[in-house]
Amino acid sequence: MRYQQTIRNAVSCSGMGLHTGEPVAMTLRPSRPDTGVVFLLRDGEGATTTLTASIENLAPTELCTTLSGTNGRQVKTVEHVLAALAALEIDNILIEVDGGELPVMDGSAAPFVRLVHSAGVISQGRRQPYLKITQPIEVTDGGRRVRIEPSSTPRITYSIHYEHPLIKKQVYDYECSAKAFEQEIAHARTFGFLHEVETLWSRGLAKGGTLENTVVLSDAGVVNESGLRCPDEFVRHKVLDLIGDIALLGVPFIGHIIADRSGHALHSRLVERILEEGDKWVLLNREEPLVVHESHPSIGALQPASSVAV
Repeated sequence: MRYQQTIRNAVSCSGMGLHTGEPVAMTLRPSRPDTGVVFLLRDGEGATTTLTASIENLAPTELCTTLSGTNGRQVKTVEHVLAALAALEIDNILIEVDGGELPVMDGSAAPFVRLVHSAGVISQGRRQPYLKITQPIEVTDGGRRVRIEPSSTPRITYSIHYEHPLIKKQVYDYECSAKAFEQEIAHARTFGFLHEVETLWSRGLAKGGTLENTVVLSDAGVVNESGLRCPDEFVRHKVLDLIGDIALLGVPFIGHIIADRSGHALHSRLVERILEEGDKWVLLNREEPLVVHESHPSIGALQPASSVAV
């Protein structure tokens, strides 16, 4: 077990929103213990909206993970940043955004890993709770499923199936750690199919998608001149998305997640199911929560079957 962490210094980046196609700037700032990951959205007139990265703020959207406030303000495509923060064990952080979507950068989480390293990481002297699975929990949708079951360590096994000759069936078994994420997962980019592009544009999606931030597949192969970063980049990116989506639990998990042809919607349903079935997990390493501002909910909101300090 470990202590909570935040970044040492504020650090910024800018880019384009994958779906909105609009320019956006983002700043990561240190935050207090027990405050979690919080987004601060700014509009052009200086008004702000605060959103905690939690399943309660999830908005129903396609192809990305979106958080929404009670005033209707949203921030799209948060999963890549959340994956980097979760994997690097950044528990408390304020993310300022001047648009409605996070910058896609190169379509992977690697730029956000570099951003965190440039900011530095500091321990905050308070124990970090972990949610440990004690009984299996599963959600399904036809032939697709995602399941979490007891394990001594956090682990993900992901399977995908596509008819495309470069993908077919790919399976990746990932043992969760900061080092493994940086070496195996962070560089994997989002991907899409050329025949779907015009349909996505007509629905107001993927307006910022380019060959600089998306692996595009034609019937014959990869359109990008640079090719793939690894043959199984597709399933590795699915693991990346899952890490970002499961971060909406609000605490790290200890369990084995098994996903088969899953996606953002099933990932979020698993998070909801876990929180609903509090008799199937325990919260380890918990301290009494600090008293914090009401806009920064603490880990005290979790109500497990039992809590254990170790």
